[in-house]
Amino acid sequence: MTPLPDYRPKQLSLGPLETEILEIVWELGSATVKQVHEQILSDPERELAYTSVTTVLRRLTKKGWLSCNKQGRAFYWQPLVSCEQAQAIQAYEQLHRFLAVSNPDVVASFADSLDAASLEQIEAIAQRLETLRRQREERA
Repeated sequence: MTPLPDYRPKQLSLGPLETEILEIVWELGSATVKQVHEQILSDPERELAYTSVTTVLRRLTKKGWLSCNKQGRAFYWQPLVSCEQAQAIQAYEQLHRFLAVSNPDVVASFADSLDAASLEQIEAIAQRLETLRRQREERA
């Protein structure tokens, strides 16, 4: 299980191109505009201007997803959170929005519509929460 990181991007919402480019940077670990652009254009069906890639990389940096460092004449972008950490952050935010409803009947009606696989996942989560609760009580 990936723990929730201390660092969180300033803005979580990403557009489709931002998500695609972020996934490329995650895959490469560190990337230049040229590397990202070439990866996108490796699909013969795609067209995208080099400057558009630069704009999106800068936007992802401003949103807090990437950092940018200059090495020689090239700029390299690195992710500030891993893909797994990003999934944990987004799941945490979604759960908080869901729980913000604060209406047990709404939450219960959602639970009524779950299939067997989802119920198994809910049970595993409940067991993990119980373990965490016990650990916190022991520390207190």
